[in-house]
Amino acid sequence: MSAELKRLFDVIYYQKDQFPQPACLSSKENGDWKKWSTDEVIEHVNAFSRGLLAMGIQPGDKIALISNNRPEWCVADMGILQVGAVDVPIYPTISEEDYKYIFNHAEIKLCIVSDEELLGKVRSIENEVETLKAVYTFDQIQGADHWTKIMDAGFDQYQEKVDELKSKVKSEDLASIIYTSGTTGLPKGVMLSHWNILSNAIGSKKRLPVSPNSRSLSFLPVCHIYERMLLYLYMLSGVSIYFAESLDTIGDNLREVKPQVFTAVPRLLEKVYDKIIEKGAGLSGLKKALFFWAVSLAEEWEPYGQNSGWYKFKHTIADKLIFSKWREAVGGNAQAVASGSAALQPRLSRVFNAAGIPVMEGYGLTETSPVIAVNEMDNRGFMVGTVGRVLDDVEVKIADDGEILCKGPNVMMGYYKDPERTDEVMTDKEWFHTGDIGEFTGPKHDFLKITDRKKEMFKTSGGKYVAPQPIENMLKSSRFIENAIIVGEGKKHPAVIVVPNFENVEFWCKKHNVKCGSDKEEIIKNQKVIDRIWEEVTNCTDHLGRWEQPKKMELCATEWTIDGGELTPTLKLKRRVVHDKYSHLIEKIYS
Repeated sequence: MSAELKRLFDVIYYQKDQFPQPACLSSKENGDWKKWSTDEVIEHVNAFSRGLLAMGIQPGDKIALISNNRPEWCVADMGILQVGAVDVPIYPTISEEDYKYIFNHAEIKLCIVSDEELLGKVRSIENEVETLKAVYTFDQIQGADHWTKIMDAGFDQYQEKVDELKSKVKSEDLASIIYTSGTTGLPKGVMLSHWNILSNAIGSKKRLPVSPNSRSLSFLPVCHIYERMLLYLYMLSGVSIYFAESLDTIGDNLREVKPQVFTAVPRLLEKVYDKIIEKGAGLSGLKKALFFWAVSLAEEWEPYGQNSGWYKFKHTIADKLIFSKWREAVGGNAQAVASGSAALQPRLSRVFNAAGIPVMEGYGLTETSPVIAVNEMDNRGFMVGTVGRVLDDVEVKIADDGEILCKGPNVMMGYYKDPERTDEVMTDKEWFHTGDIGEFTGPKHDFLKITDRKKEMFKTSGGKYVAPQPIENMLKSSRFIENAIIVGEGKKHPAVIVVPNFENVEFWCKKHNVKCGSDKEEIIKNQKVIDRIWEEVTNCTDHLGRWEQPKKMELCATEWTIDGGELTPTLKLKRRVVHDKYSHLIEKIYS
């Protein structure tokens, strides 16, 4: 396969040769799915490339894409890459200050946004970006240039030049600069070549049980390398890509499309699980008893028939009565749900897999294009609590301090205009330092397990090290806890700040006749609510060492969000921001 696929734009031509699709890319328009065939996508890609040349775009020029997931994004992406230009996908949710920094740092020549809100953000900073020549939109917006203006600019006489430039693009050429917000400091521009990303798609394909004419639903941000790499993987596998209308319509779109594969992040799966539990809690009598019996059974599930015959008998009953309904809620056809970006709770892994929703956890970073390791059900390649085996063409070793180091064709070219930061994370120009702590486990010690972030570990005043992230993930397994942060560096003991799941808390209050009202500030002051959430904290952490267990807790009434600055676009905690914003709660804990 790799001999026929060298550059990212090759995937669409590979699909045409191997398994042309009537619905290569699809999106909802006016209530109906508009389907773009493989031939139509290629036609649009070439038209876009011709238009870029007509507008003076040269190889190496940087073009920003700021958009929701949609077919137009894929067309623009491949159209940019065909002429040797570089695309810079940007998170729609970042601040205008970050936009200004990225535009100037990358020297953006052209920008395409999806909607009016994003157009306003870019227009607010465009006068401060000397290199920016024009802004276009995917949506039809009055007073703005529509992206079809680029498509119409080129005419057929430019196709010969497009073909010439395509032939000059090499697999090792820079394809994309992806700016990672991280949890501290200015965004870093991760430089990824065509082969960085394409090799990862080819390597990951072996782990994904999909075949030509399968369907996928795309809803995670395509500006993130995780979803973007998978779009290329889908194309080279002959999988039709359907783009969800929005995050609010995922449930409806899953039932409409009935996909065989889609991606998710643990926070989304946690919310799905919470909804399932909430629904079960609203039942009564025998139905409720059966529901929670099935859930407890799912929590004991093991792969590859490792459970007893009696368990399998009970599972057959639970599957018919309960789990079959869960599968229908995600379309009924799921063969693989790829989970990444953060750690997945082992309990959720067991529950979803027991229900016949095969959630496969993987691991990687933007700098590794992104997948380093991922579980698969075939080849006995699935182990709960791990991120699976390392990809075939990738190497991993564990440093003396426990840090995971990675080497392979997927490792980035470096940070754009930042050789010093590149040198900080690269050893001998080959081994990338991930910043994650991990170990190999399993019967053959070939399953990778992530234990913490190297820089997030802290030491108490008693000299004990505390790894906060695993503890926070344990706490978020509670349906009463929306988010949590473990604090206590240099203090006598760790403590926790909890953002309650107010929807479930209010449901609990009504059920137990606790008068808590609907005002969040009042709810977090209610002693019965405080006691109930503290009970959850102690139950989730009672198996930990005493030095790791939170000894005190404060509740926070404000939800932590990307817009609020507490979370990165991939929903990771910005610890410094949370520490600064809620320093009064930390002071209250330790005063």
